Amino acid sequence: MLLGENITLAITSLKSNKMRALLTMLGIIIGIAAVIAIFTVGNSLTISIEESLQSMGSNDVYVVVSERSQEHDYSQKIDGAEYPVSDSDAEMTDSDYITSEMIREMYERFDDDIYAINISHSAGRGTAEYRDVSGRVSLVGTTVGYFITSPIDIVAGTMLSQQDYNGQRMSCLVQEDFAEDMFGEVSDAVGKVIDVELEDSNVSLTIVGVYKSASASGMSGMSMLSLGGSTVYLPLQTAMAITHSKDQFSTIRVSAAVGVDTEQLSKNIKSFYEPYYRNNTDFEVTVMTLESMIAMLTSMLDTITLAISIVAGIALLVGGIGVMNIMLVSVTERTREIGTRKALGAKNSSIRAQFIVEAIIICLIGGIIGLILGITAGVLLSNYMGYPAMPSISGIIISLAFSMGIGLFFGYFPANKAAQMNPIDALRYE
Repeated sequence: MLLGENITLAITSLKSNKMRALLTMLGIIIGIAAVIAIFTVGNSLTISIEESLQSMGSNDVYVVVSERSQEHDYSQKIDGAEYPVSDSDAEMTDSDYITSEMIREMYERFDDDIYAINISHSAGRGTAEYRDVSGRVSLVGTTVGYFITSPIDIVAGTMLSQQDYNGQRMSCLVQEDFAEDMFGEVSDAVGKVIDVELEDSNVSLTIVGVYKSASASGMSGMSMLSLGGSTVYLPLQTAMAITHSKDQFSTIRVSAAVGVDTEQLSKNIKSFYEPYYRNNTDFEVTVMTLESMIAMLTSMLDTITLAISIVAGIALLVGGIGVMNIMLVSVTERTREIGTRKALGAKNSSIRAQFIVEAIIICLIGGIIGLILGITAGVLLSNYMGYPAMPSISGIIISLAFSMGIGLFFGYFPANKAAQMNPIDALRYE
């Protein structure tokens, strides 16, 4: 029997039992919809995060002092027995930090490869006051390189000057929203002095510029913004003086010059810091590029998406078992039809193909319905989460192919049972 005739017979059979066909498809529909929705949300989240990270600067290298992976130390003995000693909760001391001298030497070593060095320091959170108006702020000390790697747009006043940095002046930049709330007009904020009450001290800062709130970008900027309140930028040494901090850092960000291979630069920087930390048993310097961070994050998100999809795919397995069950019922109901066809000369392969095609049609229709529902749910969820919807084309193709595969796999046993029937017994079946 030709494929077209098998498809026609399958559709006719489904039309004659619409409710049963719909209930049979239900497991396939739910499974496909769940998988497609998860793939869509996961794909949208991954692409959105990649685009956000790329906007920070694809030529940046992150240098971080991190805890060294510890090997067990069996030197401690108790009652003659050796016990492993782990120092996984080591606290950083002065000797563990990256110093300004190290950074200066690094820059001199790779000055042709380095475009800018981004260093920031949190001076804490507090309440800023001007006359009878107040607002929550986070003070962040920065270097000149900070605004090279994480640019901001000045809408009033000027950027922090070299004199501000060299003289450790109590100058600052404030956000546009903060300026409007405190002074009414953005331009009125320039030159004003705000009093900031911190946890351990009070400081007075002179506003030299106002930056556009939505334009702050970059990983360091993002981390500081998460401290709460409007971010106020001031010279790095000023911020460190406020907190009485030493000239030492746990994280710096290096922006590579145009045309420089960031991967090679990261290896060079890693090699540069190794002698400083060779004898440090607790901490080491880890160097990462944006590409490696994106790859690591994408891999993690893909793994999570795959794991959840496998769980959702269990519904497809249940749906496949439902298809096989209904096909067995269909074979039993159509025993006399099978006997008649065999008596008229139909081959076993033709009988088998008829029921396999019917099972595939059931799963394919269920897959298409599930596909539509899954894309709709995925788009709604992505939009609700604030990410642009990005349906996964590969996920759609795999899901449809998988649904057809389920029809083929779970439809084979009933089809084979029908093909193996004895025509005489089938014609005598009541």
